[in-house]
Amino acid sequence: MGKFIYEGSVKTEIEDRALTHLQLVMTAKLRRAEPFPFSWREDASVGGGRTTVWVQPGSSLVFKYFGSRQPSINRAWIDALAFTASAPGGLYLVPEPQETSGPAAPADEPSAPRA
Repeated sequence: MGKFIYEGSVKTEIEDRALTHLQLVMTAKLRRAEPFPFSWREDASVGGGRTTVWVQPGSSLVFKYFGSRQPSINRAWIDALAFTASAPGGLYLVPEPQETSGPAAPADEPSAPRA
């Protein structure tokens, strides 16, 4: 289980595979200077509820992984996450869709969201 840490204090645990996909989408948006909200549900152990942070160029983001191996990348999941990141509600973790048959996405270049 990895961790996403925002501005050094707001943090949440996210499974390494999901965290990798979120990182790819976030860094692609930030490279294009596109700010966005990122939301997640809090675990009941910390009171439950939901947290949203505003992510913009200059935000301090840490992606801390439990495992040392890079997971395979699911292009369909990157596309689904990128779509939410560009919507008014912002980025949130969606379930991983089944991979479509096609070439694997390069780990550093998520595709642009579809209109």
